[in-house]
Amino acid sequence: MRKIAILGSTGSIGTQAVEVAQRLSGSLSVEALSAHSNGELLLEQSSSLRPDNVCMSDPDAALTFRDRFADLGIDFFAGTAGLDDMLDRGSCELVLNALVGFAGLAPTLKVLEKGTTLALANKESLVAGGRLVMEASRENNALVLPVDSEHSAIFQCLAGQDRASLRRILLTASGGPFRDLPVEALGQVTVEDALAHPTWKMGPKVTIDSATLMNKGLEVLEAYHLFGVDLDQVEVVMHPESVIHSMVEMVDGSVLAQLGVPDMRIPIQYALTYPERAASPAGFLSLVEYGSLTFREIDRRRFPCVELAYLAGRAGKTYPAAMNAANEEAVAAFLTGRLRFTDIPAVIEGVLEEHVSLSDDSLEELVGADGQAREDARRIIGDLEVRA
Repeated sequence: MRKIAILGSTGSIGTQAVEVAQRLSGSLSVEALSAHSNGELLLEQSSSLRPDNVCMSDPDAALTFRDRFADLGIDFFAGTAGLDDMLDRGSCELVLNALVGFAGLAPTLKVLEKGTTLALANKESLVAGGRLVMEASRENNALVLPVDSEHSAIFQCLAGQDRASLRRILLTASGGPFRDLPVEALGQVTVEDALAHPTWKMGPKVTIDSATLMNKGLEVLEAYHLFGVDLDQVEVVMHPESVIHSMVEMVDGSVLAQLGVPDMRIPIQYALTYPERAASPAGFLSLVEYGSLTFREIDRRRFPCVELAYLAGRAGKTYPAAMNAANEEAVAAFLTGRLRFTDIPAVIEGVLEEHVSLSDDSLEELVGADGQAREDARRIIGDLEVRA
């Protein structure tokens, strides 16, 4: 029986991980869950999975729900310090980090420093602190298993391969809801338009990132750290059907691809059961039904966030952390109606132009860079909001 913890269990990835854990209850035991403020759903999950420990990071929600978890006989933790304490107490063999945003970096480092296997769905951990994360993985002999469908695909394609024979990584992108919309019309799209992803069901922040293609920019930086390649070895190609989840090209010209129906439960389950495989939690792929698979180049004019990610990655140090912070602030402002869709990359570009890089040698310096970038982003957002 593998003991696991799910951080961010009430989010999109977290709820699907809970579903997988329920299906595999004969081989997986959920020892801990965490959520931000959705106490009702966390209670429902806890009633089913009966974890030993739970944590709620929102202090007000924690006060509201603490006694109800006590009634279930579950040890309760609150706040970011509480999450740290919960991770210290646990004896899990694997922790799934499905938290959203920069807040996921500290728990990622905590898990790896304990020498625990990390199933990583939190992109921002690698984007903002990739060097620290991979150093912690190596120093503590703690495995990092990618949960993103793209990086899970690359991980599977490279299994048993000599990394020296890798020529390039091909990250596939669906293109989101605006892949065919005239560029001139992007300034008029609504929040509802941007949240209507044609393929995947995700949380709002990730869905907006998918619409701007910043998610691919983040994934480029993830691949750079996870697989130890140069940025120029990671390319993005549009693949609207989302059947090929990513590919690797070897020096002999062979291209290895991982295919499957577009359902996040598959890579989630693979990370939770690795190196074993369990029966599919989703459907099976019929290539005959799809008929054809298509590919296009990424239109950098339509999706400037991809190039911004490459620029931040090449600048290094705390530039990726600043880019990530700016994106989080800009997406939040768009979701609340304060920014136009096309203002998102403008905010990111403005923050990167102003950023004074710090060292990325410690979590504290990354936190400082993140905070300064957020201040800069909010000021730029305020200026754009007034002009709008």
